[in-house]
Amino acid sequence: MTNPRNSAVVPDRDSIERAEAASIYRRVRQASETLVEPLEIEDYVVQATVETSPPKWHLAHVTWFFETFLLTPFLKGYQVFHPEFRYIFNSYYDQVSGGYFPRPQRGLLSRPTVAEVYRYRSYVDEHMETLIRSVSDENWPAVNERLLIGVNHEQQHQELLLTDIKFNLAFNPLRPAYRTDLPVPEPRSVASPGWVSFSGGQARVGFDGAGFAFDNEGPPHDVALRPYRLSSRPVTNAGFREFIEDGGYDNPALWLADGWKIIRTEGWTSPLYWERRDGEWFNMTLGGLKPVAGTEPVTHVSYYEADAYATWAGKRLPTEAEWESAARPLPINGNFVEKGYLHPLPASGEAGLLQMYGDVWEWTQSAYLPYPG
Repeated sequence: MTNPRNSAVVPDRDSIERAEAASIYRRVRQASETLVEPLEIEDYVVQATVETSPPKWHLAHVTWFFETFLLTPFLKGYQVFHPEFRYIFNSYYDQVSGGYFPRPQRGLLSRPTVAEVYRYRSYVDEHMETLIRSVSDENWPAVNERLLIGVNHEQQHQELLLTDIKFNLAFNPLRPAYRTDLPVPEPRSVASPGWVSFSGGQARVGFDGAGFAFDNEGPPHDVALRPYRLSSRPVTNAGFREFIEDGGYDNPALWLADGWKIIRTEGWTSPLYWERRDGEWFNMTLGGLKPVAGTEPVTHVSYYEADAYATWAGKRLPTEAEWESAARPLPINGNFVEKGYLHPLPASGEAGLLQMYGDVWEWTQSAYLPYPG
């Protein structure tokens, strides 16, 4: 899954000028609506599993965020579009009075209609333009801070839109494509696998510098690292296929106890979206069902599958600190959503770490815990 967050839209700094705020807001909001343009009206309301949300809900939830945290407290005389939207489109913000509608049941709501959700977006957008234009200089710093959170939050949901659309369509036996016009990458030389060594020592991790960051990305702090090596590129489909063919899903010695229990209970025998047809592996993409390309990074594996593969290969997953320390000096470029592929590409390059940004999320062995301080 590629990461839609586009630095060309949201500036990499912790504040924005009032004059550019409206433009940034409009571009991020339009990007969400562009992502759902290929959908049929029926696609907007599907929730194929409790971990996904209907596209209609995503479009309304990000709008609710701006209404709740910016318009209601800062725009004098603002009237909410619909009083019950505060409950329906709150995700899990307990600090907002009134609670929230159960996540597993979002796909059961036929109303509000898709058309009304778009009217809701237009209504909030119109009033956000007014707020940005008219808010006092005294209140602008607070509005600016929440506006930056809001547009970054909407970009997170743009990624969730693609993730959830893919799952919803893959659930359908017809395996319909989200888009049939996705670009085909030019042939490229595929990088050979290798290892990159790091000396360890004291390393600085956590957000440190100018630009926007969510609160769970800091504070910066020092960690001690032993010498380590990282694979020069993510594991490929071909590599993971070797794990499958060597009985990886049938060998309990490779799995953490919780993982072994889950794959037995759920019947997992391959990554999510993989299926065998006439002896060949295919996987569901946003462009429809395609043959598994061996040179592409493997995607849609759980933490348990990633850990079992590493054990099978005689290696281990890196820690978050190791990965971040290795990635910190690298330029932030890669296969992001604005390139239009909406699918990982084979690693290409001469040497060093490849595909550290874009293309895929990567598992580490670290728990999701607060940083010191």
